Amino acid sequence: MRWIAALWLTASTTWANPMIIEDFTDGEATGWSYVSDRVMGGVSNGGAAFFKEGDETFARLSGEVSTANNGGFIQIRRQLSTALPAASTGIRLTARGNSKRYYIHLRPTTSRRPWQYYAASFESTADWSEVTLNWSDFKPQGGLPDRFDHAQITSVGIVAYGADYEAELDVKTVEIISPSS
Repeated sequence: MRWIAALWLTASTTWANPMIIEDFTDGEATGWSYVSDRVMGGVSNGGAAFFKEGDETFARLSGEVSTANNGGFIQIRRQLSTALPAASTGIRLTARGNSKRYYIHLRPTTSRRPWQYYAASFESTADWSEVTLNWSDFKPQGGLPDRFDHAQITSVGIVAYGADYEAELDVKTVEIISPSS
């Protein structure tokens, strides 16, 4: 399976455009890793693949999520090499899926345990659509404070989580947005 992805960390001082974290357009997939609950004894099974279909390139997270054995997640995660700009207001994905609920997990520098992150959910649709999640949509998990400093986010995870289901989610872009984007 060929991994096609590229990391674009571009930001302008005026923030007229969103900061593109990923658009999966070319090169090898660096920085993205697949993680499942198996690292903690769960039994979920899946994987991530990167595709090019015509003019479109995207990542696909797919597999069987199982809550058996205290499990319940599969994800692809990207470490961020730069802080998110102070002017940012949220995250936007272009995604399509199998009409199931998916999550974005954001891990801050204050996260010391695997179960500490900020989470927001969204429903997937069969057609490509934009999903916008404001920072206020993210809720703390695992004992983190209610409010977080988005400039302290160190990774972004795209996650199938919390229920027994077959996951299939395609993601074409991941962007950080500001009031002007």
